[in-house]
Amino acid sequence: MTTATEDLLGYEDLPALLTRMTGDEKHEPSATSTLDVLWVLYDRVLRVDPDSVHDPARDRFLLSKGHGPAAYYAVLAAKGFFPRHYLDDFGSYDSPLGYHPDRTRLPGVEISSGSLGHGLPLGVGVALGLRAQGFTDARTYVLVGDAELDEGSNHEAIAYAGATGLDALTVVVVDNRSATHGWPGGIGARFAAHGWSTATVDGRNHRALESALTTPLPGRPHVVVATVEDKH
Repeated sequence: MTTATEDLLGYEDLPALLTRMTGDEKHEPSATSTLDVLWVLYDRVLRVDPDSVHDPARDRFLLSKGHGPAAYYAVLAAKGFFPRHYLDDFGSYDSPLGYHPDRTRLPGVEISSGSLGHGLPLGVGVALGLRAQGFTDARTYVLVGDAELDEGSNHEAIAYAGATGLDALTVVVVDNRSATHGWPGGIGARFAAHGWSTATVDGRNHRALESALTTPLPGRPHVVVATVEDKH
């Protein structure tokens, strides 16, 4: 689906789009912590647009942190994946914009998410599938929250991706210091121990995010730890 009658919007338009979504289930801190990462991905990195959502060679983006989808919806609307008037019905009966993203309701949404700990293992499977089918240029990006890494399923995925040299996989961890456990040496060290390349950047700095997300690192999966303000 394209929205040819609507002009595409810029980063400066995102706050206005966010205000169109209301309700207690907006999970505003979870959503706004991801806003800049999402914008840089869709504006500068991902090889996908409203006309290529079914192209088998497209890049895939998986939002594992699906319990706070408002920023995701705002960015997709700004980029023309669905009409912006959908935002006004966020969370209402029969709205395609649920409190968790639904891949059967919105073009461009790769997975239905919200239950934490699923996105990274699914991303490993997607990247393996693309490799097996010969789509060597298609990359898989997964966005997780730092607290989500408390889920054990993520650690199995981290270990497997490192052991298999899954270099078409990039994970972005949005770190707002809300994890219960933490890791000696920081989040990046947990991935590096399993052979991942790592970068830690300011999660509000678009240039730094773009550089970290696009640096070629053959032979290893890559993680970008995007630090943002603490969750309050």
